[in-house]
Amino acid sequence: MLRFTMTTLMLVILLGLALAEGGVWPLVALLYITVFTYCMDKLGTLASVDDPTKEFPAGTTLSITLGISHFILLFWGVYGLSSDTFLDMFDKVLIFLSLSLFLGQISNANAHELIHRPARSMQYLGTAIYCSLLFGHHVSAHRRVHHVYAATDLDPNSARLDEGFYHFALRAWVGSFKAGWRAETELRQKAANVTDWHPYRTYALGAAATLGMAALIGGLAGIAVLLGLAAYAQVQLLLSDYVQHYGLRRQKLSTGKWEPIGPQHSWNAPNWFSEALMLNAPRHSDHHIHPMRAFPHLQVDHTAMPILPYSLPFMAVLALAPPFWRNVMTPRAKAWSASSFQPMST
Repeated sequence: MLRFTMTTLMLVILLGLALAEGGVWPLVALLYITVFTYCMDKLGTLASVDDPTKEFPAGTTLSITLGISHFILLFWGVYGLSSDTFLDMFDKVLIFLSLSLFLGQISNANAHELIHRPARSMQYLGTAIYCSLLFGHHVSAHRRVHHVYAATDLDPNSARLDEGFYHFALRAWVGSFKAGWRAETELRQKAANVTDWHPYRTYALGAAATLGMAALIGGLAGIAVLLGLAAYAQVQLLLSDYVQHYGLRRQKLSTGKWEPIGPQHSWNAPNWFSEALMLNAPRHSDHHIHPMRAFPHLQVDHTAMPILPYSLPFMAVLALAPPFWRNVMTPRAKAWSASSFQPMST
């Protein structure tokens, strides 16, 4: 657990120093989440030895701490980047980049963890984080759609073979918004014990409250900064979805239903430092098989799960160049699909 705590909270501390002191700290924060993370992944691997049957209270404590830190850094960042402070333009650019990466990689991973926790208070915190990134609908789309239809064409967030990221991003954003709305609406029409309050109202109110806070902090400039941070963070989230399901598909059974999702339907990136920084989000197959399993206990099976050639952050950068991405990943996706295909009739 120390690995997760040190890697994530170190970035929180560095971002705090960058916003409070300027100087060398904005550069250090950006280098930490980019170059340093890449180098640490290359230095070695730390295999998971956690027992998935055991309770791990420290995981909950860290998630709550990161959730609180998210709002402090977000609004502190809006103030620092939109106001006339001691920070010069170069400092602000570095802080914008490092803070956006924190929001899109660490806060997103933590919010994802929180919305899957059984405690309502944890789910509310995760939802609030997504709302503050103007991406509240992701909560519904992820739980009601993605976890039902992942690795099928019915899931907007599962990238198709040879589909470039930019085409995917637009399709996934719009498609997940609509699919999440439809799933929540149908749930309220069919289930008598579900509240009539539509979650999309909460997402809209949360987004409005966040924009209002940004306006109070920095006026129009504050709103512009928030929109920029949220857009960059949303791109990071969409990149994660794109990379982790690219080209992998579940079979349709003779009954007309999809085969159960298995280890072969998600790409994984078990690189010891970046996976700790992202709360084991790159261990994606096990999460889909056991969505309620807390992040410290997610496992990797190198013999049964597709493994990405590089870390998740590195692959996300590669996805921004579709020709290079296809050269690296399309043959792997085809080979994995061919090797794992078995006719199914039940």
